[in-house]
This record gives sequence, structure tokens and C-alpha cells, in this order.
Amino acid sequence: MSKLLLDPREGKGRGKSPSVEIMVEVLSHNLCTLLNVPHDPVALEEHFRDDDEGPVSNQGYMPYLNRFILEKVQGNFDKVEFNKMCWTLCAKKNFTRNALLLTDDDAFKVWVIFNFLSEDKYPLVIVPEEIEYLLKKLTEAMGLGWHQEQFEHYKIILDANGKGLSAWELIELIGSGQFSKGIDRQTVSMAINEVFNELILDVLKQGYMWKKGHRRKNWTERWFVLKPNIISYYVSEDLKDKRGDIALNGNCTVEALPDKDGKKCLFLINSFEKCFEISASDKKKKQEWIQAIQTTVNLLRLNSPPPHKEARQKRKELRQKLQAEQEELERQMKELQMANENKQKELETVRKQLEEAAARASEEEKKRLQTQMELQDRFSLELEREKMVRQKMEEQVAQKSSELEQYLLRVKELEEMYKQLQEALEDEKQARQDEETVRRLQARLLEEESAKRAELEKWHLEQQQTIQVTEAEKQELENQRMMKEHALQVAMQQLEQLEVDRKQALEKYEVSY
Repeated sequence: MSKLLLDPREGKGRGKSPSVEIMVEVLSHNLCTLLNVPHDPVALEEHFRDDDEGPVSNQGYMPYLNRFILEKVQGNFDKVEFNKMCWTLCAKKNFTRNALLLTDDDAFKVWVIFNFLSEDKYPLVIVPEEIEYLLKKLTEAMGLGWHQEQFEHYKIILDANGKGLSAWELIELIGSGQFSKGIDRQTVSMAINEVFNELILDVLKQGYMWKKGHRRKNWTERWFVLKPNIISYYVSEDLKDKRGDIALNGNCTVEALPDKDGKKCLFLINSFEKCFEISASDKKKKQEWIQAIQTTVNLLRLNSPPPHKEARQKRKELRQKLQAEQEELERQMKELQMANENKQKELETVRKQLEEAAARASEEEKKRLQTQMELQDRFSLELEREKMVRQKMEEQVAQKSSELEQYLLRVKELEEMYKQLQEALEDEKQARQDEETVRRLQARLLEEESAKRAELEKWHLEQQQTIQVTEAEKQELENQRMMKEHALQVAMQQLEQLEVDRKQALEKYEVSY
């Protein structure tokens, strides 16, 4: 069905006007009357509802036409006549002949082909891939070679516009002879007609052959037309006098026959109604017809559409797939770009953080160095103080040692004196008997010596206590010295650990930056 039926909104704003609705309503009434379809004014009003979300806002008049008019058509429906009526409505406003190599009928057929190949969205356009497909078929039908480089140059210009061609631009392209230079109008017209028959009328193959009659058994030349489910034969190629049909289905067969009755290149079509003997003009035509009919039967058996429709659907699906892939690629690129931007922001944040960390590390390094200097000064003072204390203690120890040596020497002298006194006592005892006076004197001397000895022992005890106190003080001083040395070692270890931490912080900063 024609997709380019009059669309009052195409190329205009979305605002409605009473004249547009009246025009579409009149058009709908006329179509319903012509096609004998009951008119549904409620559906038309719904199609043009005021919320600007009706089908006409997105896809023109076609959704309403397909659903409420064309789907309700009963009986035989001549698509060509319907397309001609649509063409009459559209061409009067948009088609300009100028110096085109096309007749009005050729332009009409190109317009119908455009409706078949164009995309199902409005405004209608035919994309470059379908333009290439159509031009290839036309040049093939005209017996010309396809110039891919010429089309690629044209495609660059077409892609620069960012869209395909409208129906009127396609008619102008074919009619201008840009891709058929040197070809006369009649050849172009024959090529357009051939492509029209294939794509629009579903003519898979056509040509003159001889058919054997069923009653008289005579051979008559007929113009055969192969379509997806039928073979029609006419008196001539003008298709005015139809003589019969050969219905096809998945159970039909076609087979070659040997020459007989003076006829060559025979083949037999076994239909569910009857069998038809056909004679082609040569072996090549015979093989082409047998292959075309067998292909058609196979498609019927598989319930598949005609090859050109299936190919169009595959091209459309491929374009949709490529478009989806392109959109997915664009979406991924946007995601990657956003991720990259986020990463850049994160890197900038990290850079700032590193700079701040470096500043903090520098400040901490300064503080650490200052603290280290202070600790070094403090420990230097402590060491000096410790040296002075140690020197003083050594002097005291030396003095105590000298005093101890003097004391020991005095004790030794006292012991010697004690021995002498003992000896004198012995002598006194021996002389006691001799002299009592001497004994008494000796006793008095002994008492005096005892007093002196007690004093000496007392002094000796005091000397021992003094030595013990000195030893305790010496031990305490030694303990204090060891504690200060341990504290000094701990402080030096802390200084070394601070130096290692500083170097690690500097290395991390340099690596991160």
C-alpha cells in the first residue's frame, strides 16, 4: 500500500487547524466509499486527538489508513489502481516533470517502488543502501555495467546531507539520467517496468512460451507470468487478454520432459488441479523457468516470502542491527567519555591531595628536623651532664677508695698494735708473778688499751658502714648511668625510625606524582 498518501502534516508544525482535519476526513470518506468500507468517525477523531501524541504526530496518516480502511477491504483489491489514486493526490502538488527522461507512468512506478523500499518512519525517505539496490537492478535491467565508484562519489554527497532521498528526489535522480547516460527513454522505461513488476507486482519471471492444450492438444504461444503462488498466461505481454492460471502450492512439482511432437525444451508442471506441458524457446530458458518454478514451490513449502521481499527484510534488519550497534557503540563511547572525565576529575583530586600531602610532608619534615635538632641538642646536654656526673662520681669513688685504703692501712696498723699488745700481755702475765706492781700497771694499761680497742672497733664499724653507703651510692650512680644510656639508645632508634619514615613518605610522594 502507498505510504506516501497525502499527509497534511508532513513538513509542517504540530498545531492542528480545522481545514486539515476537514481535508483528512473528506479523504477518509472518499476512500471508504471507493473501497466499500464503513467509515468510523470515532477512530478518525481518536487519531487526531488534541494531546499531540496520536499516531499522526509520529507516522502520518498511514496507521489510520492501514488499520481502519485497508485492513477492512473485502474481495479483489487492485493495489495498482489504489496506488494510482494516491499518486494522483500526491503528484499534483509535488511532481514536476522539467526535462526528465521519464513518462508520467514511469514516474508513478518509481514512486510506488519508493513506497516499497522507503523506511517506515516519517517523513519518508529512501536510504543510500536501498538507492544502490534499486539503481543496480535498473542498470542490470538496461543491460549496463554498474559503476560503483560513481555511486560512491554520489553517496558521499548524499551522506553529507545527513538523510536519504524523498520520493520526488528519487524520481528526479532516475529521470535525470545520471546513472543511465547514453540510454534512450524507451530502454529506461522498460527497465523501470521490469523492476516494478518484480518488486511491486511480485513477478518472479515472465516471458513467451508454448503451452499444450488440454482438450485439442494443440500448441499455443502464450505470455507467462510467474508470481509467488500462481502462474498466469496471457495472449500477449500487454496482459489484456488473460487465458488461465496455474495455481502453485508446496506439493507442486516441475520436471523436464524429452522432446516429442516436434517440440523441444519441454517441461511439465504438476499442479494440484492438472498437469501442464510447456515448451521453452531454448534450453537456457527452459532451465531458467524450471529453476524459477522450483524455487517458488520451495518458498511455498517453507511458507517464506518472495526473494525480493525477504532480501528487503534482511537488508532492513541488517540496517537496524548496524544502527543498534552504532547506537550501542555511541552509548559506550559516551560512557567511556564520562568515565574518562570522572577519571580525570579523580586524578585531579588525587593530584591535589598529593600536593597537599607533599606540603604536609614538607611541613612535617621541617618539624621533624627541628625536633631532631632539639633532641640532639638536648641529648648533647644530657651527655655532657652525664659525663660531668660520671667524672664527679669517679672522683668521689677515687676519694672513697683512697679513704678506704687509709682506713685499711690504719686497721692493719691497729692489728699490728693489737698483736704487740697481745705479746705484751703475755709478757705481763709471765712477769705478773715477778712484779705485782708491774702487773697492776699492766692491768691499768690493759684497761686503757681495751677502751682504745673499743673505740677502735667502733670506728672500724663506722668505717664499714661508710663503705657500704659508698658502695650503695656507687651502685645507684651506675644504675642511673645505665638507664640514661638506655634512654639515649631508645631516642637514637626513634630518630632512625623517623628518618626511615621520612624517606618512605618522600618515595611514595615521588612515585604517586
